[in-house]
Amino acid sequence: MAQKPSIPKGTRDFSPVEMAKRNYIFDTIREVYALYGYQQIETPAMETLQTLMGKYGEEGDKLLFKVLNSGDCMCKISDEELLARNSTHLAARLCEKGLRYDLTIPFARYVVMHREELLMPFKRYQIQPVWRADRPQRGRYREFYQCDADVVGSDSLLNEVELIQIMDTVFTRFGIRVQIKINNRKILTGIAEAIGAGDKIVEITVAIDKLDKIGIEGVNKELEACGLGAEAMEKLQPIISLSGTNEEKLDIIAQVLKDSESGMKGIEETRFILDTLENCQINNELQLDLTLARGLNYYTGAIFEVKALDVQIGSITGGGRYDNLTGILGLPGLSGVGISFGADRIFDVLNQLDLYPENALEGTQVLFINFGEQETAFALKSLAELRKAGIRAEIYPDVVKLKKQMNYANGKQIPFVAFIGEQEIKDNTLTVKNMATGEQSVMTTKDLIDFLQS
Repeated sequence: MAQKPSIPKGTRDFSPVEMAKRNYIFDTIREVYALYGYQQIETPAMETLQTLMGKYGEEGDKLLFKVLNSGDCMCKISDEELLARNSTHLAARLCEKGLRYDLTIPFARYVVMHREELLMPFKRYQIQPVWRADRPQRGRYREFYQCDADVVGSDSLLNEVELIQIMDTVFTRFGIRVQIKINNRKILTGIAEAIGAGDKIVEITVAIDKLDKIGIEGVNKELEACGLGAEAMEKLQPIISLSGTNEEKLDIIAQVLKDSESGMKGIEETRFILDTLENCQINNELQLDLTLARGLNYYTGAIFEVKALDVQIGSITGGGRYDNLTGILGLPGLSGVGISFGADRIFDVLNQLDLYPENALEGTQVLFINFGEQETAFALKSLAELRKAGIRAEIYPDVVKLKKQMNYANGKQIPFVAFIGEQEIKDNTLTVKNMATGEQSVMTTKDLIDFLQS
């Protein structure tokens, strides 16, 4: 007996009902992006490893899916290299391409390649899958969709304000209560300097970014392991546990960072964003979180993260400012800021909270029963009129027992069924059954169109 097929861990199939839900997510996000003037692009699933490597930090590089070179890629590998079993070395020799880890680095590459064609500031959005060789768990997949929006070519903090408004608008439309967290990498740099560990900014941000997952004790163990001294650790503790209103936190951290030029610049930027949003009628809570680090190395200014309040799950949106990202790829001096919605986690949240509107899951509106050649010929004319009017309609393709056709309608939750017999053909009418109530009505095709459109 043949082995039952399977799919790779961390990937999923999606049924028609699930795809209707996912398209509701994509369409909602797409509509909001368009409201704010963002335009859509797409980039290849594969990028060169030269583009990808070194952009996500050491941990990120380990999670890249590498693609073997085509052809006889082993022909240039010596027996000594194989016997050495150095996977990093072999991967470098055997692989020139990798699946994209996110959409931001491919976007930076796109900007560098197409710089002369782009009108600045350039506001783009992108909805495509990404891949990470991560350990699969609830809410974390190896293949998942991101829904990114970025603007490059502008240093204005109004872009950060606008992106927070976009996040707030999207989750308000979904009906998901969220907390939008904000911090600034310049503040984190200032904190590292203030505790005498300016050379360990990367290690500090990577560790405290895991606070929600491993707790304060776990963070301290990681910091100790990377060589942070006892005095620096002691100074860091009250900063990590700082509480109060956003204004109170800013005032306190300003005192701590008063001698750090970078830290004070971060406080100034954060204060502007928070003060500006006071007049923008944000529906969800906006919280300054000084432990928010967003472990990716390319962020240089404001950073964002969104947490769902009614479901236990990781962040469902994140992003930030990256002043030097295109510089890494050969185009210095171009500032950017962006966000990314985690569509798969949003899908899980909406499922758990059952927040999908009824019309998001609507499929076929009316099914024509197939009684034979003559009836089908009449039905095809009605179907053409219905579809021209935007009504989703289909005919059962085979002449089979009525019970089987009705079971098909029930299985697909089609709300109306149309019958055509000799009398209907003679009168140029349809007999339409409401599957929920069982009520039947005789009407013309135009009557049915008017009824369904109303």
